Amino acid sequence: MTLYWQGGSAFKALDFPVSDDERAARVQLAATYRIFDSLGWTEMIFNHITLRVPGTDRLFLINPLGLHYREITASNLILIDLEGNAVRETPWPVNRAGFVVHSAIHGRLEDAHCVMHTHTTTGMAVACLEQGLSPTNFYAAQLQGEVAYHEFEGVTVDPGEKERLLASIGNRHAVILRNHGLLTWGASIAQAFLWLWTLQRACDVQIASSAAGALHPIRPEAIERSVREAGPAEPRTCEDVFAAMQRTVDAKDPSYRD
Repeated sequence: MTLYWQGGSAFKALDFPVSDDERAARVQLAATYRIFDSLGWTEMIFNHITLRVPGTDRLFLINPLGLHYREITASNLILIDLEGNAVRETPWPVNRAGFVVHSAIHGRLEDAHCVMHTHTTTGMAVACLEQGLSPTNFYAAQLQGEVAYHEFEGVTVDPGEKERLLASIGNRHAVILRNHGLLTWGASIAQAFLWLWTLQRACDVQIASSAAGALHPIRPEAIERSVREAGPAEPRTCEDVFAAMQRTVDAKDPSYRD
């Protein structure tokens, strides 16, 4: 592995052999980090998006602790196992909190190929509200009954929290971590992304509208129709949305592919 420096940040040249599937996964995941950066969903060098490597059940890719999302490339993502051990030599550490939460989901939920976690301001604000997400806007209505809640237990470095987290999640793809942030998972990066985008927009609108005055309730039948007709799980829609977002980062800075 060759390590070189560019603009004060460390980047690795991908000079170790990888399968075509792993290479494609690396490029798509690196694009996702850049998309998050473009949306302002970053927390300096913290938080994580993880992706199972196709053809494996126990290996996934994660960002190195120490790099901003804007610096993530296909080659500097770290391949780790469910215990957080790097499979290949790397100069970068892995954030323990990242693999404790993400490995719990990857290891138990068969369709959880991608897991995303954020600390956005409005996401954390809703996570701090006793009522949680209120079904009073277009996006929140789509998520009615689809959001899990998990109580805050401190920094997520205790392996014992894994079982409690999984019990809280059940089979729901959108999760509000109380007093902490947002989390989603999906069968693909595209699916996890659209779940998170919808949840994030619901939080944005809730916080903005709550500050403006009393909220107008949505009729129960309209909520039911929203869940049925406009939920974020339709695969083609997910892929189309993600492809469009990836084109925006390609146009701005395609260096994530390196």
